[in-house]
Amino acid sequence: MGTGTPSGGSPPRRPGSAFLLAQVGAHAAALFAERIKALDLTPAQAGLLRLIAWQPGQSQQAIASTLGIPPSRLVLLIDNLEERGLVERRQNPEDRRHHALHLTDLGSDFMRQLATVGAAHEEDICTGLDVDERAQLHDLLERLAARQGLTTGVHPGYRQPPTTTPGAGNEEPSDETT
Repeated sequence: MGTGTPSGGSPPRRPGSAFLLAQVGAHAAALFAERIKALDLTPAQAGLLRLIAWQPGQSQQAIASTLGIPPSRLVLLIDNLEERGLVERRQNPEDRRHHALHLTDLGSDFMRQLATVGAAHEEDICTGLDVDERAQLHDLLERLAARQGLTTGVHPGYRQPPTTTPGAGNEEPSDETT
């Protein structure tokens, strides 16, 4: 009695850590995607904006390499963000064949809105953890990500083929970025 063992004698089953990471990750990604719909943004677009904000002036080829996707797939994302006035392609003064990507002023303002949404999302996902526990969780997750060879700030979903429904007009990647 009091051992936590069911009457059948076997210990209670617990999901493994990998399952729990996947469960929380899928939940967080779905909630983030829902939150940024209000900004008329997809997770893939949010992740791309973040990369451009973190390292302005990168070429499309460099960003495609970082994301692990073909440059042709990236062009669709950039075209949409450029049409919205959030990013701009500038001639690279060092190599005129490449364009350097930058946020516009509107894009920088938009990133502040996205940061507010991201902070609220982080708060909701980490509810129940105190400041020290959040820092410990972050450190542990960073260590796991590095050990798995994941690129900082890049969701591995970019490396998956885009999900499309023919004729539905959703030819953009459905990657999740949190």
